[in-house]
Amino acid sequence: MNPVTSVKTISRGSDGGFWRNPKRRAQAFQITLGLALFLVVWVISANTAANLGKLNQQLSFGFLGRSAGFEISQTLIPYKSVSTYGRALVVGLANTVLVSVLGIVAATVLGFAVGIMGLSKNWIVSRVAAAYIEFFRNIPLLLQVFVWYSVVIVQTLPSPREAWTVFGYAYISNRGLMIPSLSRAPDKGAVIWLLAAIALAWVAILIISGLVHPEQGAKTKTGLRLSLLFLAIGALLVLVMGRPFELEAPTKTAFSFSGGITIIPELIALLFALSVYMATYIAEALRAGVMAVNRGQVEAAAALGLGPLRTTRLIVVPQAMRIIIPPLSTTYLGLIKNSSLAVAIGYPDLVATGGTILNQTGKAIEIVTIWMVVYLSLSIATSLLMNWFNANSKLVER
Repeated sequence: MNPVTSVKTISRGSDGGFWRNPKRRAQAFQITLGLALFLVVWVISANTAANLGKLNQQLSFGFLGRSAGFEISQTLIPYKSVSTYGRALVVGLANTVLVSVLGIVAATVLGFAVGIMGLSKNWIVSRVAAAYIEFFRNIPLLLQVFVWYSVVIVQTLPSPREAWTVFGYAYISNRGLMIPSLSRAPDKGAVIWLLAAIALAWVAILIISGLVHPEQGAKTKTGLRLSLLFLAIGALLVLVMGRPFELEAPTKTAFSFSGGITIIPELIALLFALSVYMATYIAEALRAGVMAVNRGQVEAAAALGLGPLRTTRLIVVPQAMRIIIPPLSTTYLGLIKNSSLAVAIGYPDLVATGGTILNQTGKAIEIVTIWMVVYLSLSIATSLLMNWFNANSKLVER
């Protein structure tokens, strides 16, 4: 009989020696890194506490309840100079959210338009799009903010006395854009509630029809007909019971304007700079996503008789969105964080308002902490929203 050679199997994680065990080695590295981070945080905290003690100060957010004592040029919520520092920060946060949301919408529309132009077969149109992208993408955003504010708005637009008007309902000058305001008409609360009920019923019916008949081929036509029906019901209700809102147009005085809503020039300049700059990255993301779609699918759609618009809407865009959304999320996050450049032109966002509070109170650590927490929260909320949208827009493959 041939001798049988026995083979002893040694598990990967159990052979001799601590440094030869990858699991224990990884745990040791993690523990060491955790202790090092804890030590760094402890040293920074101890030094900060010692320095504050030398200045007879302590880390506290109690100052947020004290009276601010300064005015803010744009407030979306009620605010006066006697309001608290905490309310002033909330006003700045609201202004930051406003310019971020408007900037995201404007940059998306402009970026998609430029991206589609860049994909055009017309040489002039595609070159104009490429020139726009290369020009605005390579100029620093802060410089664009200064140009839009100091050159385009302050120096180019007329004074309030010579303001441009749009049929007497809106005015444009270097003081900003004055537009009509809406105020609730007296004794029209019932109309508002009925219109709200009609809108909720319209949304509910659209959702239910989409859940019950998800495979319905005429779903788009059904939604359009429902929308027109509810729009007609709402218009008939307004004709019978009267308008629930009154339009108040601004009026020009000797040196300024009264009435209406004033959109300050700082907001206009910041919005233009953010949207024009960020639109270049959105256009490039759109171009990359569309070009990644297999050309054969476009040719197959044409062979089936689909026109260019239906091919783009039904074939190209759904597949391109899988590539577009990730860089789109990054662009949105960059826009939100770059809105802090508003402090350079005096737009009262969170950073500018917090800077005024810091100068008055000397609470640098507390103010910087609030800035970090707020921008981190806005970025995380935007990331979660875009991740949800990305998960719901993925193609279902069989």
